Amino acid sequence: MLFIVPTPLGNLQDITLRALDTLKEADFVLCEDTRRTQILLMHFGISKPTVRYNENDDFSVNRCLELLRQGKKCALVSDCGTPCISDPGWKLVKQAAKEGLPLTSLPGPSAAACALAGAGFTGGAFTFLGFLPRRSGKAAKLLAGAYAQKHPVIVYESPYRVIKLLELICKTLGENTPVVAAREISKVYEEWLRGGAREVAENLSKRKKVQGEFVIVIGLPETQEQDDEEPDLPY
Repeated sequence: MLFIVPTPLGNLQDITLRALDTLKEADFVLCEDTRRTQILLMHFGISKPTVRYNENDDFSVNRCLELLRQGKKCALVSDCGTPCISDPGWKLVKQAAKEGLPLTSLPGPSAAACALAGAGFTGGAFTFLGFLPRRSGKAAKLLAGAYAQKHPVIVYESPYRVIKLLELICKTLGENTPVVAAREISKVYEEWLRGGAREVAENLSKRKKVQGEFVIVIGLPETQEQDDEEPDLPY
């Protein structure tokens, strides 16, 4: 049985009771980084064998699949957040489902959902792009296409490239495009920056050093925002 188990984004108290029970009952914990996962397990007094899962290594994927074929209970975790969401795991899940191996996905922490909830933009539909391509032309095209759907767009970015991303937003969507930059969600130095794309970019540019992982939520101009309404049903 494969259990997809979300882990805390930063604050260890964000883990769910069900996730803890699953980790305690698992035969193996499949993880992105065994050292990071051991810190989590030790904090909650859980002692389980860990197996490193490398999405880009066929041998690693097959090794994990073999444990599932043997009927082992395997908990799949990433370093933080929900596996498969801009984190390793989808290849294992896809193959396990293809082979008819039992699996389930536990609800839990997600940086994208957390940032969107705190952004204060119109609810309902949104587009999640994860990490954009490194090539600016391809990234701009993807960004423009998603924004054209007239829904908030969510992007992940590292501290080393976040200003460059904001500059791309300015160039592609406009300098006054509403942006919320959520930094270090659920951690000690959590911070929320709000304003136009240019304003937020300048705020970060003035800092001696930009630190922490970012979730960028791109909103619509207030003139285009609409509260969710019940859709017209064909009956």
